[in-house]
Amino acid sequence: MKLVLITLAMACSAAAFTPSYPVKTTSLKMADVVEMEEEPAPPAFPTINGWTADPDAFCAGLPGALAPMGNFDPLGFTKELSVEEIKRYREAEVTHGRVSMLAVVGYLVGENFNPLFNGLVTGPANTHLAQVQSIAPFFFAWLTMSIATAELGRAKIGWEDPIKAMGYNSENEVKGAFGALLRDKYYPGDIGFDPLGLKPTGAAEFAEMQTKELQNGRLAMLAAMGMIVQEQITHDTIFGTLKTLF
Repeated sequence: MKLVLITLAMACSAAAFTPSYPVKTTSLKMADVVEMEEEPAPPAFPTINGWTADPDAFCAGLPGALAPMGNFDPLGFTKELSVEEIKRYREAEVTHGRVSMLAVVGYLVGENFNPLFNGLVTGPANTHLAQVQSIAPFFFAWLTMSIATAELGRAKIGWEDPIKAMGYNSENEVKGAFGALLRDKYYPGDIGFDPLGLKPTGAAEFAEMQTKELQNGRLAMLAAMGMIVQEQITHDTIFGTLKTLF
């Protein structure tokens, strides 16, 4: 009995000198939880020249609206169009605007300065092409081939293969564009022709220049049509008709 008591006493004495360590407890706080952020979904359309197509915006967000007309589309041509069709419309607008700007300059200069063909091509500009065809038929053929080559090059740059375009338009029920479809990464009108390096690198500057080109092109389309109709009615040059008014 004494032996048991002595053993217990020694055990208690040893426990008294044993260092005690606090038990660490951990608690999970909401602030310590790092929430996994979901990655944003990639855009449905690529960004080209600072423009990303927005199907809900006017003309898919393309530049060209200018005060006081703003989003001018009184007949609603673009209201129910897909982005692909809006791009095709803009391609047509830019191209016709550029041709019209050249035409206006050609009418005003060509009727007053005749260095080509020994000065034989004269009179109203409406008749110049027919005169060239009769005077220099080979030049007319060369001109036709040059235009066709330029158009083919433009088509290769910006347009999808017609077979692929027809399949895409059929699957997506794109109306009015049987075999026409612009490439996804092609900006309407940007064929890469910039010999003077005038194309801005910033998105805002590019949109501003694009708007200026569109406005000048729209004005030129109206002016060219006015000149053509005027000469068909008066059978006189532009400045010849103006002289009769003053």
